Formats: sequence, C-alpha cells, structure tokens
Amino acid sequence: MATFLDYMNPTRFMALTDRALPWLGVAATLLLGVGLFAAFFLVPPDYQQGETVRIMYIHVPAAWLGMFAYIVMTSASLGVLVWRHPLADAAQKTAAPLGAVFTFVCLVTGSLWGKPMWGTYWVWDARLTSFLVLFLLYLGIIAIRQTMDDTPRGARVAAIMTLVGLIDIPIIKFSVDWWNTLHQPASVFRAGGSTISGSMLWPLLVMALGASALFLTLHFMALRNEILRRRIARLTREAVQAGELEAAE
Repeated sequence: MATFLDYMNPTRFMALTDRALPWLGVAATLLLGVGLFAAFFLVPPDYQQGETVRIMYIHVPAAWLGMFAYIVMTSASLGVLVWRHPLADAAQKTAAPLGAVFTFVCLVTGSLWGKPMWGTYWVWDARLTSFLVLFLLYLGIIAIRQTMDDTPRGARVAAIMTLVGLIDIPIIKFSVDWWNTLHQPASVFRAGGSTISGSMLWPLLVMALGASALFLTLHFMALRNEILRRRIARLTREAVQAGELEAAE
C-alpha cells in the first residue's frame, strides 16, 4: 500500500491528481453553486445588517482560505528546509498566488461590508491591519520567487520568509480577543458554540467547503503545471549541454 511519502514522488503525485482533479472540480462547482444559491435566495436578510449580510458568504470563506493557504506554505517550507524536497518547493511556490488572491478577495469584500456597517471602507483595525500584512507577505514571497527563479537559494529564502511570517496567523486569529477592535469576534468556531442561526450557518459552511475544494483544485493544477515546467526546463538544459559537448568535440 502506498504511503504519504510515496506520493511525494512527483510521478506518483501526477498520477494521483490525474484521478482526483475531476472529482475535486465537480465537488467545488456543486458546493459553491448550492452555497451561493442558498446565500442569495434562501437566507433571509439579517435584522440588523439587512441584505449586506450576504457578503459574509464570500468574505468569510475567503478569509479562512487566505490563512489556510499560508499554513500550506508553512508546511511546504519545512519540507524545503529540512528535507530539501522539490515537490515541497513547488507546493510552496504555487500556493502563494492562490493565497494572495483569497486574501485580496477577503480585503475587498470586507471593505464593501464595512462601508454600510462602520461608515467607512477601511479602518486601521487590528484584524484588518494584520490581514493586510498577510497580503503583503504573500506579495513579498511571490516577488522573491520571481526575482530568484528556481534556484535553491531562492527556495530557502522564500521558505524562511514564510516561516517568519507565520507569526501573523495567530495575530489574525486572536486580534479581536487581544485588542479592542471594530471587527466582530469569532462567531462560528468558538468555545460556547456558534452564535449564527442554523439557517445562516449551513450555507456558510457549504461555501467554506466549496472554497476549500476550489483551492485544492487550483493548487493541484498549478502544482502539475509547475512539475511539467521544471521537467521541460531540465530537459532543455540537458539538451543544450549535450549540444555544447558535441560542438566542442
């Protein structure tokens, strides 16, 4: 029986994702379709926020996936620094743009939600500011990968920066508990149970599952492309070196 480490082999990983991607794509489409339909047509308006509460069904899953993508990058960074595994390096590299997109969506939808609730698109609230820092971390890591290409040094620098930036994740999570902020505290996963009514909670959870399936689908597709790109780059270098040797002879 194949173990997890066996699937760290790029060839095995390609075979696994070749089978898994169609199912993940279908799951993402169905879950997001059901979640969006429920959020915009079945869920009643909130008694305080009115129709603007529907932004929650995009904003909250985007926030969760923005942080989850960074945790994926952190795990991959450990694989880069400890085992120097090429698949871990590719996973770290390909997760960064996806995390940046989810974080950007979270910031934009949060601003649109904040305008009718707080009277402004942006405040230097602890939760908002720490999430902006997360977005800047993503951009910095992407810039490092772009400028240093696929060199081992570039992979190590990006991995170290990812691990250092991990401190921002607990700050995002607990900022509403540590400081007096405008942002509402946790209302879904909390010790006393969810404070959201069941009619509003289940579409949110469906949207979260759909967004997670979408992230996995896009990440696996990006990983496959990165593996193929690196194989082509390696074969090209070998062909050039072989040509140079023949010319020298």
